[in-house]
Amino acid sequence: MITKNTIDKVFETARVEEVIGDFVQLKRAGSNFKGLSPFSDERSPSFMVSPVKQIWKDFSSGKGGNAIAFIMEHEHFTYPEAIRYLARKYNIEIEETEQSNEEKEQTNERESMYLVSEFAKKYFHTTLLNSEEGKAIGYTYFKERGFTAETIKKFELGYSPESWDALTKEALGKGYQLQYLDKTGLTIVKEDKQFDRFKGRVMFPIQSMSGRVLGFGGRILTNDKKAAKYLNSPESDIYHKSKVLYGIYHAKQSIAKLDNCYLVEGYTDVIQFHQAGIENVVASSGTALTPDQIRLINRLTKNITVLFDGDAAGLRASIRGIDLILEEGMNVKVCTFPDGEDPDSFAKKNSYDDLVHYLEHNAKDFIQFKASMLMDESKNDPVKKAGLIRDMVTSIAKIPDRIQREVYIQETARIMDISEQVLVNTLAQLVEKDSVETDKKGKQPYQKPMEVVKEPESQTSKIDILYQLERKIIEILLLYGNVEEEFEDVLIKTNEYGEPMEVSEKNNYKVFQRIYLSLQEDEVELANGLFRAIYNDLVAFYHQNEVFNIEQYLMHLPVELAQEVTDILMEDELYKLHNWEGQNIIPIYKSENTAQYVSETILTMRWYLVDKIIDELKSSLSAEPDSDNSEILIMAMDYHKLINSFSSKLGRVMSRYSN
Repeated sequence: MITKNTIDKVFETARVEEVIGDFVQLKRAGSNFKGLSPFSDERSPSFMVSPVKQIWKDFSSGKGGNAIAFIMEHEHFTYPEAIRYLARKYNIEIEETEQSNEEKEQTNERESMYLVSEFAKKYFHTTLLNSEEGKAIGYTYFKERGFTAETIKKFELGYSPESWDALTKEALGKGYQLQYLDKTGLTIVKEDKQFDRFKGRVMFPIQSMSGRVLGFGGRILTNDKKAAKYLNSPESDIYHKSKVLYGIYHAKQSIAKLDNCYLVEGYTDVIQFHQAGIENVVASSGTALTPDQIRLINRLTKNITVLFDGDAAGLRASIRGIDLILEEGMNVKVCTFPDGEDPDSFAKKNSYDDLVHYLEHNAKDFIQFKASMLMDESKNDPVKKAGLIRDMVTSIAKIPDRIQREVYIQETARIMDISEQVLVNTLAQLVEKDSVETDKKGKQPYQKPMEVVKEPESQTSKIDILYQLERKIIEILLLYGNVEEEFEDVLIKTNEYGEPMEVSEKNNYKVFQRIYLSLQEDEVELANGLFRAIYNDLVAFYHQNEVFNIEQYLMHLPVELAQEVTDILMEDELYKLHNWEGQNIIPIYKSENTAQYVSETILTMRWYLVDKIIDELKSSLSAEPDSDNSEILIMAMDYHKLINSFSSKLGRVMSRYSN
């Protein structure tokens, strides 16, 4: 585990504008930077970076956070991966917490396997480009497949020489240990000798989502019938075939941005699509699709389009994969290519525009795909048609979302010309069966949907008002909590005749103190759980720290709280993004009249809460003829006087600060 000291150094050193500047073209906009969103297609910049606050906000997608959050969001890294990435960028040595000898050995072993895999990737690529054998055999093969030099470099394609131990000798000579060459499967070790697994093959490095080399795929170029056409690295501590998708490292940003993933079978399908300009594509590398591979895509998008050639085996494989995709709660379409074509050959023959047009117009919903494919098999056979319908309903039963299931049932009833009620009954049986089986396996069963009760419109509007008021409280604390301002205190004192009277005094408070004391006085606790957690955390932070540093504060917050804090902090920047001043529209910023803003917010919140109490008193009035409501009415009158007092104070606040 990375030490807190290392994480603190990363947070202190990393500059959000420098980190984001590696991925987004930023232009100066006053004290901030702005640019086009990297998470959506747009022509007008809605992406804002604040060097002062060390945070960013993408107003088009709603995402935001600090430098770590950007790397996690943009590169789809885990938190530790993001820390390691920034540590490498700023040359910060990564310290690990004290581990047991067994844990150290395991960590060192995995890291050594990654290092030897990275070495092998560079060796194969260099051999392809620089050796006579590599250029004559490997490079020529890739050029014949239609790959450009840029594509070969992008995917770091390589060549393993037709020699028993070329890689092994080179690696050992560079100081890499034989045991790690063995464990990664790069070298096959026998009692009296060792030799290269991939000799005489063109090489395809297989990378993780973060870009680390996990293993290799090698294709033989001779007609040796005894040798497998494609050979993959064996399973190891770093390479699990069922959890890896070829091309995910190069495709992840495009998948997330376009909100769709094309799924193909082979390495060259992926590469050819990339070269054609379509980058949101990955391959299952010839293996049957697995739930782990689907979940990998699910981190980036909910939409998968499965691409297959027209052969029966491929179509059957796609049908098996469809149910797995549906079971993960994802949306799936299927697109087949003309007879004799596969994704590789079709992409090579067609322009980008033609390819996009074909995919858009030939991708079928899984219901339409199953119907069109299986109808040919059933012909006019009623028994086969019944089996086809049951097959379609079986797929629908895999979908976790009840509304989606109902929509697909309606579509199936229309396509297959059958009673919707019959399909609903069949679906219910299948869902119940799946639920029972799921319970037996100890997994989470299908949940019955909760009944939604719509609240009266007036109640809904009140909840919205309270939400906005509480959000304002958090905003004030974040932006001005440590600022000292002059506030008006209204005190009750007795005059010379012993009568109570209101007396105004002006006192200086820090803003956080004023808010804290006001809410304490009224015994008010924020209703929204997220705001309550942030409020309690902020007040504690202000009490414990003389200086409020937003970087330091964000660093210790949980992700969900940090996201909300970032949204609030960057809200003011939205005005600057549109350059209102340049259009002779001068917005009034809250910082210009902080005390007024604080006082207005507190008084308005008090007004709202008292008004709510009055409504509750009204609802408690008895309609019985003999009932005595006098006590309730007196209380309501007293609260109405309090509201009048709030109204008067709000008027004074407004006039006092508007002069």
